[in-house]
Amino acid sequence: MNIYVANIPFKATEAELKGLFEEYGEVSSAKIILDKFTQRSRGFGFVEMSDDSAGQQAISSLNGADFMGKNLVVNEARPRTDAPRGNRGGGGGFRKNFNRNDY
Repeated sequence: MNIYVANIPFKATEAELKGLFEEYGEVSSAKIILDKFTQRSRGFGFVEMSDDSAGQQAISSLNGADFMGKNLVVNEARPRTDAPRGNRGGGGGFRKNFNRNDY
């Protein structure tokens, strides 16, 4: 079961996050998402648990729980959709040699 975890303290490590969830069952992986430019935590991540019932128990126990001074938000992760992001279609704009009289 893949679990979404939000409001993770910025100083928390993946090992600490994994240890928190290991109280409820075997953790396959724990990943804190980092900003691609600064490599600092974005404050959320994912925990993969091998057993669904252990994952459900972890969700119900840890949602709203205090972790290093912050209340965690813990839910079952939703799969990503293949929908286009941002509706910012391409194209448009002016030619490099734009002259108002051309239009």
